[in-house]
Amino acid sequence: MVALNFGIIIQARTSSTRYPEKILKKIDKVNTVLDFQIKRVLKEFENKYVFIATTLKKKDKSICLIAKKNNVNFFRGSEKNVLKRYLSCAKKFNIKNIIRITSDCPLVDPKLIKKMLKIFLKEKFDYFANTYPVNKSTFPDGSDIEIFKFSSLKKAFNFAKNKEDTEHVTTYFWKNTGKFKIKNYKIKKNLSNFRYCVDYKDDLVVIRQIVKYIKKNNLSGNTIEIVNFLKKNKSLEKISKKNKKKFLEYRTDLI
Repeated sequence: MVALNFGIIIQARTSSTRYPEKILKKIDKVNTVLDFQIKRVLKEFENKYVFIATTLKKKDKSICLIAKKNNVNFFRGSEKNVLKRYLSCAKKFNIKNIIRITSDCPLVDPKLIKKMLKIFLKEKFDYFANTYPVNKSTFPDGSDIEIFKFSSLKKAFNFAKNKEDTEHVTTYFWKNTGKFKIKNYKIKKNLSNFRYCVDYKDDLVVIRQIVKYIKKNNLSGNTIEIVNFLKKNKSLEKISKKNKKKFLEYRTDLI
């Protein structure tokens, strides 16, 4: 198999502890959360660069069917050791540089992925991200993009031993900054207090309204456009901020 210079690997499973099957919920009349995200990414990238990494659980066959429907490759691996799942997926499809996005962030901006990938390749970083670590982020939660070399992921896999690092894939990078060439991508205005991802049921209310707004106004749905919409819709902003606080209380490793 010819090596791919990069590949976008979308992490997906149905058995979320906070909101099971959230990525199978309808985001509009046609698309599930996962369908919407795949189609959004495919506006900027060819199918051969997009992969779904899911689990071997029977329930996650539905994710494989969504991948097939959208004509993108998928990989099935460990449910709990997501680090191993990513490494195995990248190895199978011979991906040199990995772009990690998660299926509960359907509004990730594919143009921003392109921009960050260009910087990553030029600067030869080992790890490049816009929302991690959280205390350095200037981007909204839900716009999460992480890019790293296959060789760096392999190194992390060989050294990461605790559950936190194997379950969350990239925590080993930003806990061990001395071992890797790491950079956090920042924007001038700090927008990290905004949030648009799906962790809880009422998050879907926010996402659906954003999608409706983007379509109605024929927008690309970049960070600034989404944030400006949330600023004008205080009830949606309130849900976002409430759930961000709740999520950070649950994910203490991010603080």
